Amino acid sequence: MSLDNLYQEIIVDHYQNPRNFGELKDADFVVEDDNPSCGDEITIYGKLSGDRLEKLQFTGNGCAISMASASLMSDILVGKKISEIRQIIGLFSEMIKGEIEVDSEVEEKLGELIALKGVVKFPIRVKCATLAWKTLEKALESKKSG
Repeated sequence: MSLDNLYQEIIVDHYQNPRNFGELKDADFVVEDDNPSCGDEITIYGKLSGDRLEKLQFTGNGCAISMASASLMSDILVGKKISEIRQIIGLFSEMIKGEIEVDSEVEEKLGELIALKGVVKFPIRVKCATLAWKTLEKALESKKSG
């Protein structure tokens, strides 16, 4: 199996079987956003425990890239410190926009998120892949002062 096929399988799996999908009743933050150019919609729910993200869930409707990205994001970020999350958001954004070379160090930090690196070849899809991430970033910005 080629690496591209493996990446495609990861995206399809996360789209068809999204992790952490559903409302989080005791959320510390709830942030909604959408991509008006394609109609993708997302709501991010998060529960914090000190400076760590204890739970992260999402609801929404969108394309396979958008929903798989949200599922992958929710999987990789739970349990991480907010400072680590900000680093991963930055690294993911740079990868999706083709601003960095994806080497073994980047692969180690991003894990299965590497499956989305091919999105860089389709600039119109970058907004799909980053919708959940930008929405989470808004939530973290609102928590900066608190």
